Amino acid sequence: MSTEDWWKDYEAAPKRRDRWVTMSFDELPPTGFPPEAEDAPPQIGEPGSFPYTRGIHVTGYRGRQWTIRQFAGFAGADDTNARFRHLLAQGQHGLSVAFDMPTLMGLDSDSETGLGEVGHCGVAIDTADDMALLFAGIPLGEVSVSMTINGPAQILFAFLLVAAEEQGVTWDRLRGTLQNDILKEYIAQKEWIFPPQPHLRLITDMMEFCADRVPQWNTISVSGYHIREAGATAAQELAFTLADGFAYVEAAMRRGMVVDDFAPRLSFFFDAHIDFFEEIAKFRAARRIWARWMKERYLAGDERSLKLRFHTQTAGVSLTAQQPDNNVVRTAVEALAAVLGGTQSLHTNALDEVYALPTQRAAEIALRTQQVLAEETGVGDVIDPLGGSWFVEDMTDRMDAAVSDLLAQIDRMGDGSILDGVLRGIDEGWFQAALADSAYEFEKAVGSGERVIVGVNKHVSDDEEELDILRIGSEVEQEQRRRVAGVRSGRDAATVDRTLAALVAAAAGDANLMPLIVDAARARATEGEIAGALKTVFGGYREPPRV
Repeated sequence: MSTEDWWKDYEAAPKRRDRWVTMSFDELPPTGFPPEAEDAPPQIGEPGSFPYTRGIHVTGYRGRQWTIRQFAGFAGADDTNARFRHLLAQGQHGLSVAFDMPTLMGLDSDSETGLGEVGHCGVAIDTADDMALLFAGIPLGEVSVSMTINGPAQILFAFLLVAAEEQGVTWDRLRGTLQNDILKEYIAQKEWIFPPQPHLRLITDMMEFCADRVPQWNTISVSGYHIREAGATAAQELAFTLADGFAYVEAAMRRGMVVDDFAPRLSFFFDAHIDFFEEIAKFRAARRIWARWMKERYLAGDERSLKLRFHTQTAGVSLTAQQPDNNVVRTAVEALAAVLGGTQSLHTNALDEVYALPTQRAAEIALRTQQVLAEETGVGDVIDPLGGSWFVEDMTDRMDAAVSDLLAQIDRMGDGSILDGVLRGIDEGWFQAALADSAYEFEKAVGSGERVIVGVNKHVSDDEEELDILRIGSEVEQEQRRRVAGVRSGRDAATVDRTLAALVAAAAGDANLMPLIVDAARARATEGEIAGALKTVFGGYREPPRV
């Protein structure tokens, strides 16, 4: 797109307000380039045009501000429902659900394996009744919902579909995102239930199901966040995440799906770390590489398939237990990098998350951090304000080159298939070794003082006040156990057995399993029962040791 054509599109597009000025009331241009400027180099382009280096929207945040989507979840569904209501009342735009460890692992709250973990790192959800309680009084047809869950993602999504039905909300009105990224679990986070191939089948089942039945839902949020938190460099985070995204594209195409029927509903989830300009370059390169591969390799024709949309969360691993107030500053800087990098939605971490789930006060400070950025600083008033900076463009080019080298290596491992390369890399421990090595190098740099962390290896203080942190009592687990027992005693056991038997039979064949999982959810089968039924067919998984 030429600069002249971009200006025409910009003028015609709706904007949030008519006047954009500094605090001194000087008029701000839409971008740093005047109307008479020469066309931008092809690898940079214009905002909203291929290759989307400068953003996927013509108007940037002038057209729509990023979504403030704070991650929340703790204790039981009623406790988290109260936190959701508070955050919405304070100006949050969308909801993002954190689940506890038993839920993440496909276990019920009364499982002995999950003893002592119920409600601790997120909310406990065992049945469709819990999901209904989680969103009680929150109209699912009007609020966007993100759910950070992977191994049992289809089961929790089925619970949400049932909860929506019982609110009277048709599935075509549901908006949101399911993380549903199992490949990064084998690479980094380690929360799986089945071997890779059955998990991939469930993911493609859901992609196919949602394309037809839940068209506004983002079926996968390909997640680099956990890869980065496990020790990856910025280039590794981006390369491994994009590789996972391309692997899902290839898996769906092998199923027989047309790329433009599902690719527009794929989204991404990145970490915003503390190295300010490197992070901005990472986000800019991410859009460019995705667009290039989708157009040239996968022959996507729909412009929406080329546009990489992403959520960002500030870096958990950059938070420190020492001098935790410094975490507010770190989070603000990381959030600014995400905004200048063009994120579509953002979560800002709370200062106390290095100790526990955030208190309400800490969560509110994190929310206000975004609101100050959005409402006071003016950083979103100019589209890609760093575009054209020699330093930023050079860093973007170098990030692009480093990521492209890693993608080529994965492609070679798969003999021309990114999907096969990712699966081989997981099976052989290649990804895990790369993360371990980079994490070790970082820790060496911190230990030697080469990498400074304020309050940890420089500007250290011995006089620190103890934080008041959120503590989850044992009564939460006891109540959740009573709740799941009550569901079991009050349901039609024969119907549950029938739906689970139908699911097992279908899992042994090649039918789409999503409708059968929804049937089991309606019958009030628990998460553990549905996962257990599938495990009888799919089996379990153990990570290969590093040699």
